[in-house]
Amino acid sequence: MSLDEYHNKRQFSKTPEPEAESDRSDLNRFVVQRHEASRLHYDLRLEIDGVLKSWAVPKGPSMNASDKRLAIQTEDHPVKYLFFEGDIPKGNYGAGHMDIWDSGKFEILEDGSEIDALKQFNNGDLKLKFFGDKLQGDFALVRTNRKEKQVHWLLIKKKDQYATGVHYDAENLVENKNSENPPKIRNLDLKGFTRPMLAETAEEIFSDPDWIYEAKWDGYRIIAQIENGKVELFSRNGQSYKIKFQPVSNELEQIAHTAILDGEMVLVDEEGRPHFQWLQNYESGKGKGVLRYYVFDLLHLNGHDTLELPLIDRKSLIPELLEGLDSVLYCEHLEGMGKAFYERAIENGLEGVIAKKKDSCYYPGYRTKDWLKIKALADADAFICGYTESESPARPFGSLILGQFRENELNYIGNCGTGFSAETQEALFGQFQELVQDENPFPQKINLKGRNAIWMQPELLCTIQYSEWTENGLLRHPVFKALRTERMKKNNQKPKSQKKSSDSSSNLEIDGINVPVTNLEKVYWPDANLTKYDLLDYYIKMADYLVPYLKDRPESLHRHPNGINEDSFFQKDTEYLPEWIETYKLWSKSSNRDIDYLLCQNPATLIYMANLGCIEINPWNSRIQSLDRPDYTVIDIDPSDSNTFQQVLETARVAGTILNEAEIRFCCKTTGKSGLHIYLPLNGKYTYDEARTFTQLICTLINEELPDLTSMERNLKKRGKKIYLDYLQNRRGQTLASVYSARPVKGATVSTPVSWKEIQNGFKKEEFTIKTVPDRIAEIGDIFSSVLDEAVDIEKSLDKLAR
Repeated sequence: MSLDEYHNKRQFSKTPEPEAESDRSDLNRFVVQRHEASRLHYDLRLEIDGVLKSWAVPKGPSMNASDKRLAIQTEDHPVKYLFFEGDIPKGNYGAGHMDIWDSGKFEILEDGSEIDALKQFNNGDLKLKFFGDKLQGDFALVRTNRKEKQVHWLLIKKKDQYATGVHYDAENLVENKNSENPPKIRNLDLKGFTRPMLAETAEEIFSDPDWIYEAKWDGYRIIAQIENGKVELFSRNGQSYKIKFQPVSNELEQIAHTAILDGEMVLVDEEGRPHFQWLQNYESGKGKGVLRYYVFDLLHLNGHDTLELPLIDRKSLIPELLEGLDSVLYCEHLEGMGKAFYERAIENGLEGVIAKKKDSCYYPGYRTKDWLKIKALADADAFICGYTESESPARPFGSLILGQFRENELNYIGNCGTGFSAETQEALFGQFQELVQDENPFPQKINLKGRNAIWMQPELLCTIQYSEWTENGLLRHPVFKALRTERMKKNNQKPKSQKKSSDSSSNLEIDGINVPVTNLEKVYWPDANLTKYDLLDYYIKMADYLVPYLKDRPESLHRHPNGINEDSFFQKDTEYLPEWIETYKLWSKSSNRDIDYLLCQNPATLIYMANLGCIEINPWNSRIQSLDRPDYTVIDIDPSDSNTFQQVLETARVAGTILNEAEIRFCCKTTGKSGLHIYLPLNGKYTYDEARTFTQLICTLINEELPDLTSMERNLKKRGKKIYLDYLQNRRGQTLASVYSARPVKGATVSTPVSWKEIQNGFKKEEFTIKTVPDRIAEIGDIFSSVLDEAVDIEKSLDKLAR
């Protein structure tokens, strides 16, 4: 074992990669990283003998047992590299972007000891079983030569239940999460497998005539490919399920067409309710339940891809294909009535619903806002009986060990490892320390699957969201919601953390308030190599300009804790906030409870939000003193992918001319993306309905001047390639990115005020970034401030518009 070569190849002052430190945890972990260096390749790393044994796999791993993928041995890497993602700057060894493609645990297929792993490695013949998301089952890693500069191995998938017999390309499994710019639809590869289109998560159900609603089945997402009577069933990661679900495969062979179907494999009881645990243990002809394959989409039919057909048209072709089949069923849907369908689905014991735009195209392997999943979760109270040690240096603990008292005996009900922010984890970890004990509080030994437990006295009670109870009495899909105890508030204690979330954790003193900041080196904008530090630095510089536009306005937190290329989520309700942060309680009809909205009243709160990963800031248009009366109304000039920014400016010029002629005051700002916002100050004088109607009239006048360029049609298909004049953003509770807000897009652009002169002369929106805007504002000042000070007289303005 040696990390000398790794150390000698790197200058750690110039690269974000972890330093050369060995780690004897020996937890049999692996990672596969997608590395966009001078040539795209994949790096396989196995935790053996205190380091990561590493190989570059040019074509990436394969789940096809016929493939023998070249793997070139490289230098050993430190164990911390298991978690590395980001950009290695130009001029450094291995320069380029790196993402984690897959990770998990592995076993050695003999006596399973770590000594055996090292022995097999030295002998050049590793026999492995992977337990990842994409890599599963048995593999061999075999050395073929010992050249001086490069040692060549072969990575070979063994034939087992996870192996696939079709073309396998690791690139097909790289999920594109940028739903702002869908990719061009490509022809499907009938000899390979097709990744399913994915849905984003929505917080609340809604009803909309342009959407359809389907049941969210609790099963396996399966793509069925049918050609000349031959059938293949694939999971979303390309694993073959043809043998496992043989009854469905046999039925699909009766379809006398070439087709690719998308659906969900479920195992249902006598009442038609799915049981995921039954499905996991399914064997043909054995066990409980009836196997069903619910088909909800059609991707290809008889030589023609159907991806670009509207969803509603694709679905119309399915029933005839499935006629006469028993186990393969058409997935029904309801149009427009989302709330009613959701309530019925929950009453029937389903997991939730999927909402889909009726005219949406199908983007294989792509997560898009055209499809939304809305889950239903139940709540349970549980005692925190301990926690598992973290495998990541960024987390104080791995998961909570949960229990409930039944008949005066403490019963284990599972582990919960999600639902808490870094700040919540730190607060919890501090409270845990005074309750730590050596003794297991449960009357029996608990199977934690190899994880190390730190036991606690079962005194802290928490609320957990979950989807269902398993037959073994465990919570399924548990998510931490809140701590039920009030000890921290009653005793006015601050949590004492004995373990920081990263070496860059510290506090900033802002106007006498200590604001915790963490993970300052985390890359937020990989394309520009900008970090959380750069975001905090920007908001510190801009706080005095930005806070006046946020004060007294409820905030909807849009959090990107791992940067713009990773999953984000919206958060309205807040918890575990420092005492100096103000909140405002509002009743949520959809949630049937009060929600505590954060109020950004000062610079310290702004920096606290940014540290949570709130790259963009999203306030209401109205303040808590008059929530039904907005301070401004907004014309959102929203271009399609086919429009240029010059056309956006042309639209803004026409809008400005109309407003100027009617002597209506306005301010413009870039959206920070591709459009422009025109704000009309109202100072709380009118209701949202009145403001929206007024804005609709102005948009109508703009559209009359530019009928070939603009549209007020909400339906994307009917609108076509025109700029959308959106006035519907003006309603209670709706949020827009604030003026001076950074945006989670490439280039770290900022929603920036622009003058009428700039609109007339033209400018490049890409010039306004977190690095340039502070200097711009220092030079020209805040040209947006009249939005808060002035007010349009709608009645007089209507008279002038009528002339």
